[in-house]
Amino acid sequence: MKVTETNSAEETYELGRQIGIRAKAGDIYTLVGGLGAGKTVLTQGFAAGLGIEEAISSPTFTIVQIYDEGRLPLYHFDVYRIGGVEEMDEIGYEDYFYGEGVCMIEWADLIEDILPPAYTRITIDKDPGKGFDYRKITVEECRTA
Repeated sequence: MKVTETNSAEETYELGRQIGIRAKAGDIYTLVGGLGAGKTVLTQGFAAGLGIEEAISSPTFTIVQIYDEGRLPLYHFDVYRIGGVEEMDEIGYEDYFYGEGVCMIEWADLIEDILPPAYTRITIDKDPGKGFDYRKITVEECRTA
């Protein structure tokens, strides 16, 4: 487990970029954090680390957004509004989870039952007492099997 503290959106972006640089095909990253925690900023940096220049936004209404211009395809999920695991089946989530790209899943705690046995959980916590832009970001490898 690695804990990093950031004090600006730029630092959060840069942490995401460093993670993206090291990402490899088949990696799955989950993002946990409240509204406005910085999940999308971290994902934007992650995409930059993959060499994706396209604007990254949260795919709240489409569940998954595909970016395939980088060194690996990025499958960016936002499952905040998902009605259940059945909706993930309908979009063919297994093709993404076990495909040639990298998955970044916002609000992944809502679909824990279908996450693969190994993934990387990124938790972003705010602490208003340390400043508006302060974030404590924990990156940990998870194994369920």
